[in-house]
Amino acid sequence: MKLLMIFCEKFAYQPRMKTLEDAPEITEGNEFDSAMVGFIHLEQKDEDNAGYVETKLVKNLKWAARKNETNTIILHSFAHLSESKAAPDLTAKMFDSAEKRLAESGYEVSQTPFGYFLDLDLQAPGHPLARLFKEF
Repeated sequence: MKLLMIFCEKFAYQPRMKTLEDAPEITEGNEFDSAMVGFIHLEQKDEDNAGYVETKLVKNLKWAARKNETNTIILHSFAHLSESKAAPDLTAKMFDSAEKRLAESGYEVSQTPFGYFLDLDLQAPGHPLARLFKEF
């Protein structure tokens, strides 16, 4: 897994193009203030270790959110950090499970629409903990 975390003073998206045929029809966007956004890329090698990878994902997002003093976490599928990709259904299931675990820990969690290219609008401050990258 590759995980790019960006703390955003503002993060907004608008669905632009459906990329997975079986994705639900979504036309509405959303906007968040003071959010830790996880740009998440699940790789094929992660399929054999999904439980471990999910735990690392959750722990890293919680740590980064605490460091940036936010309680809002956004999960965004970003399959552009490696040529290797996990199966879309596994990725979607992991996002749902991670969302549940984060919510149970007291975080406000949302996901961007899975299976879409999105128009993104973000404002990120320029400090060291606002942009973090992890690979596991």
